[in-house]
Amino acid sequence: MSFQEQKPQSFLLKIWLVSITYKEKNASPFQLKLAAKASKSEKEMDPEYEEKMVNMFLADRAKRFEFLLKQTELFAHFIQPSAQKSPTSPLNIKLGRPRIKKDDKQSLISAGDYRHRRTEQEEDEELLSESRKTSNVCVRFEVSPSYVKGGPLRDYQIRGLNWLISLYENGVNGILADEMGLGKTLQTIALLGYLKHYRNIPGPHMVLVPKSTLHNWMNEFKRWVPSLRVICFVGDKDARAAFIRDEMMPGEWDVCVTSYEMVIKEKSVFKKFHWRYLVIDEAHRIKNEKSKLSEIVREFKSTNRLLLTGTPLQNNLHELWALLNFLLPDVFNSADDFDSWFDTKNCLGDQKLVERLHAVLKPFLLRRIKTDVEKSLPPKKEIKIYLGLSKMQREWYTKILMKDIDVLNSAGKMDKMRLLNILMQLRKCCNHPYLFDGAEPGPPYTTDEHIVSNSGKMVVLDKLLAKLKEQGSRVLIFSQMTRLLDILEDYCMWRGYEYCRLDGQTPHEEREEAIEAFNVPNSSRFIFMLSTRAGGLGINLASADVVILYDSDWNPQVDLQAMDRAHRIGQKKPVRVFRLITDNTVEERIVERAEIKLRLDSIRKKSIKKCYMHAVVYGMEGQWGPLNSTANST
Repeated sequence: MSFQEQKPQSFLLKIWLVSITYKEKNASPFQLKLAAKASKSEKEMDPEYEEKMVNMFLADRAKRFEFLLKQTELFAHFIQPSAQKSPTSPLNIKLGRPRIKKDDKQSLISAGDYRHRRTEQEEDEELLSESRKTSNVCVRFEVSPSYVKGGPLRDYQIRGLNWLISLYENGVNGILADEMGLGKTLQTIALLGYLKHYRNIPGPHMVLVPKSTLHNWMNEFKRWVPSLRVICFVGDKDARAAFIRDEMMPGEWDVCVTSYEMVIKEKSVFKKFHWRYLVIDEAHRIKNEKSKLSEIVREFKSTNRLLLTGTPLQNNLHELWALLNFLLPDVFNSADDFDSWFDTKNCLGDQKLVERLHAVLKPFLLRRIKTDVEKSLPPKKEIKIYLGLSKMQREWYTKILMKDIDVLNSAGKMDKMRLLNILMQLRKCCNHPYLFDGAEPGPPYTTDEHIVSNSGKMVVLDKLLAKLKEQGSRVLIFSQMTRLLDILEDYCMWRGYEYCRLDGQTPHEEREEAIEAFNVPNSSRFIFMLSTRAGGLGINLASADVVILYDSDWNPQVDLQAMDRAHRIGQKKPVRVFRLITDNTVEERIVERAEIKLRLDSIRKKSIKKCYMHAVVYGMEGQWGPLNSTANST
C-alpha cells in the first residue's frame, strides 16, 4: 500500500484509544464502581445506604461527562492551532522547515564526523520521510481553489471548506448543518476536489442522497469540479447488475452518488469497498439508529464520515445522539449516558445546559443561517391568503362532521386512528371536493369552469396565476396530496399553462427531465407542481420566484424546505410565498400549531429542554472559534 493510500492515523485518535483503553483498565469513568454487595443487616444498620448509592451513581455520571468534555477539548486543541493561523493562499503555500530533534541532530553530527556517505536506499528513505512530514501541512484557502471551475466560492463557503479540511486533517468526522440554500453540496464537492488535487486521494468516495436530488448532485459535480470522475448508481435490477459489472468493479471512478433505496437493495456491493469519505445528505434520515437504512450504513467501511443536514432536530436529544454515535461510535457509545448528561431533572441552570452542549458539539458541528452570511440573497416574503369554502365544500364539510359526531362528542375516550381519519377527510375537503369519490359531476367528466368554482382555493389560485403570468413570474405549487396534483394538471391543461410535475412516484429519469426543462434559460414552463414531501428536499428551482403552498404541513420545517427550493443561492429576484388557508376550518388550527412550534424552535424558552435544543439548532451558527479568526482575516 502506497503512502497516499494509507489510512491517516491522527495523533488525536491515538490519544483517544490510549486514554479509553487506560481508563477501562484503571477504574474507567465509564464504569460505575459499586461497593461490595451489602448484606441485609448492613442496610438496616445504615439508614442512609440508599442515599449513598444514589450519590455514588450521580458522581460517577458526572465523571463520565467530564471525560467526554476532555475528548472534545482534545479535538478543539488539535484542530485550533492550524485554523487560527492566517489563511494560506493556495498559490503561495509555505511549508515550514521540519524541526530536527536533539537526538537526530546528534546522530547527524556523529555521521559527519565519520565522513559517512549515505547509500541510495538511505537517501530515498530520508526523502520519503521528509515528504511525509511536509504533506501533513494543513492547507487554508483565502480565495476560491483553482480546481473549482464553475465560479468563485463565497467567503462563508471558503470558511466552510477550510473547516471541513481541518476535520479531515485531524481525522475527525463532522456535521455540516448550514441552513438550506447556502451551498452544502458545493462545499462538500470542494472538499472531495481538495482530496484529489492536494492530497492525491481521488477516492473512492460515496455520496448518499435522496432520490429526488440525484440529478442535482451529478450536475453540481460536473459544474464545479469536473476533474472528479463521478458515477450515478441507479436503475432496475438488470440495469444495476450491468452497471456493477461494467462501471463499479473496474474502479475507473472517484465518486459514487446513489440513493437510500439503492443502498438498501445493493448493500452487499457497497460493503465490498473501503470508502475514503462516506457523505450522507439529509442526514436526519438516519436519526433513528434502529432503522434499516441506519443499520446498513453503519456496516460500511469508511475512513471519514460527513453528515449534511439543513433541518434542525425536532426537540429530540436522542436523535442528536444517534448522529454523533454514527460519527464517533467510540466516544458517544451510550445513549443513556448522553441523555443523563443533559437531563432536565439535574436542576442545572439554563445557561449551564447551553454551555454543556456547546462544549460537546463545538468540534463536530458547523451551522450558519442565511441572514448571517448570505447578505446578497434577495428577501423572502410570506403572504397568508384566507379564503372561504365553496357551496359544495360546505356541504361535504358538514357531512363529514355529522357522520362522526359521536366520536367528536365523546368525552376523553376517542379512537386516535379514527380522529386522524376525520382530520384527513376535512383537509381533503378544504383542498377540493373532487378528492372524494362521487363529488365530481359526471359522467361524462369534463374539465371546465366547475373545476374552479367548486373550490374556494381554486377560485383564488385561478386569479392569482393569471396575475403572476402577466408579471412574468414563474411559480412552484406545493401540496401534500398527489391526487390534488392530478386536479391541478387538468386545470393547467384547461387554462393552457405549460407545467412540470414531480411527486414520489415520478421515475428518476422523468425527475431529471422535468427539473432541467424548468430551469433551462428562457423556459416556457410557467408552473412546477410538486408534492411537498417528495419535492421539498435538495432540488434547486431558483429560476422560480413565487412559491404557492396550496396546503400546510403540521411540521413547519417541511414548508420551509419547500420555500427554499426557490429562495436559495442563484436567486436573482425577491421570492414571494403565498400560503392558502381556508378560514374557520381545521387548516387554521394546523397553521397556528405550526407557527407556535416554529417560534419555540427559534426563541430561547424558559423550559430547559427548549434551551438545550436551542443550542443544537441555533447556537452553533459560525460560533466555532477558529472559523471566526479566519473570517476576520479574509
